[in-house]
Amino acid sequence: MQTRQKIPIAIEENLLTIAITALIFLMYIPLIIYWYDGWINKSISIEHEYFSHGAIGLPFAGYIVWNNRQKWQNLPNTSHPVGGVLLGIAGVWYLSDIPDLIDLSFPLMLTGICLWFKGIPGFKLMGMALLLIWLASPNNIPYLIEPYILPLQKFIAAIIGFILNQFNMNIDVNGIYLDLDLERRVIEIAPHCAGLKMLFTSLYVSLVLLNWTGAIASRGKTICLLFSAVLINVSGNIIRNALLTIFYGTGQDEAFHWFHESWGGDMYSICMLSLLFPIMNLIDDYFTNSVDFPNQPE
Repeated sequence: MQTRQKIPIAIEENLLTIAITALIFLMYIPLIIYWYDGWINKSISIEHEYFSHGAIGLPFAGYIVWNNRQKWQNLPNTSHPVGGVLLGIAGVWYLSDIPDLIDLSFPLMLTGICLWFKGIPGFKLMGMALLLIWLASPNNIPYLIEPYILPLQKFIAAIIGFILNQFNMNIDVNGIYLDLDLERRVIEIAPHCAGLKMLFTSLYVSLVLLNWTGAIASRGKTICLLFSAVLINVSGNIIRNALLTIFYGTGQDEAFHWFHESWGGDMYSICMLSLLFPIMNLIDDYFTNSVDFPNQPE
């Protein structure tokens, strides 16, 4: 009997939280379903595919929120005026006809809710979850960044040309283009092929891994893992584009399409991401031994 009475009391005490959660769910579940459908089936624009890491990031952000629920309830109900402003802007964006604004209204509304109900302490408590949601919300920022990675495209093209010329493939490098004398085929190292999407994914997964292991509290571990992610991404994409060049230049079109657009490329990306896990362990062991070493007896 007492158990039955506690349930309605708990619901009554958290009625506002439940109502807000239900409202956000009803507002944004169609949008999130649209995101996941685009990411999984690749039916979304190329720019929005850059945010496919959200497929794992959004559930992990929910996991962080769930773990912090008791801390959230223990925080004093202190409202910050900026929260109300953000909620108003998020509402306007949600009702607009601009896709980017609709997408970004989701993390903006969640940020506003944190500030409005729990102030700065609530914002700090949910900071990592909010960051993961912000970084997973599709927008056209990658499209704006693409023109600035031209040096990386040229670097990858030059390295591939140098490597394959050692195997007598007779490749001429012209900026971001690889001109194969064999069958006069030309390959372009486009921004998407230069690894920009994979770079975003690698850095995002690194953040998830750092938070999962608690290593994000260490600046040294964080810098080392993020640097390793960049190094793996650049090296991995050089190898990937070199293989694509070989397939395309030797007329192996079926292998080219399998590795470029089909599940072969996806498996290669998964293998690249999986390298972050042993590297995280190595970094963790290194820093642990570095700290413990001075305390060892002589």
